[in-house]
Amino acid sequence: MPGSPTALDELRAALSDWYAANRRDLPWRRTSDPYAILVSEVMLQQTQVARVVPRFEAWLERWPTVASLAAAPRGAVLGAWVGLGYNARALRLHAACALVAREGWPTTVAGLGALPGVGPYTAAAVASFAFGEAVAAVDVNVARVAARLGAGTPQELLPAGAAADFNQAMMELGATTCRARSAACADCPLEAWCASAGRVEVPARAPSGAGRPRFEETNRWVRGRIVAALAAGDELPREIPPERLAPALDELVREGQVTRHRRGLSLG
Repeated sequence: MPGSPTALDELRAALSDWYAANRRDLPWRRTSDPYAILVSEVMLQQTQVARVVPRFEAWLERWPTVASLAAAPRGAVLGAWVGLGYNARALRLHAACALVAREGWPTTVAGLGALPGVGPYTAAAVASFAFGEAVAAVDVNVARVAARLGAGTPQELLPAGAAADFNQAMMELGATTCRARSAACADCPLEAWCASAGRVEVPARAPSGAGRPRFEETNRWVRGRIVAALAAGDELPREIPPERLAPALDELVREGQVTRHRRGLSLG
């Protein structure tokens, strides 16, 4: 951890210079539109960046504003989400946008955190990137970088201005250089200030599949197959045994992802 305000300023400058030279050109970094940023943050929850980029761009082409998404049928929203996983995220995003379309955008962490499905990190990210609030957006990457630095909380590192760029830089560093299982200390712009430089303890990787069922054996896989089939206008997958299909379908109906009616089943 830097021992003086001057050293802290030097750390921030080094991180800023590194980010300017190494940042990935991601579409949600080219905008301060809170709707686009919210969509990206929800899509990025437990989904890899490479998979999100084309889906994010297609989503905004179809629903370019918060009002257009709020007006969309739930079934269409779920159908457009298929393939990103954790489909309930789509319904929470839809509900959040419906509330914003009625009442306007909250501009603080507290207000954003009251939206459906928006947790502390997402609220901080939107508040910082869209509205300029001086708050640390702490995802797993940021938390890891700060912990290895020995910096206390990420909020203590945050500069008085340019919080959004600093947050993005911390995330980028954790995603590309100071990674959980492959810390490249020699390439890190913060090596000179880092308490863990050259001696990062990389957690042991558990044997592949140890103690876990195959994805195809999980209830989540069955749920995904049901949603994908209905989105494509197909029948329920016949290869899935009824004893697995029925409870998964019941769950989706209870959650509002699937509707039963006289003609059969539909999304939303």
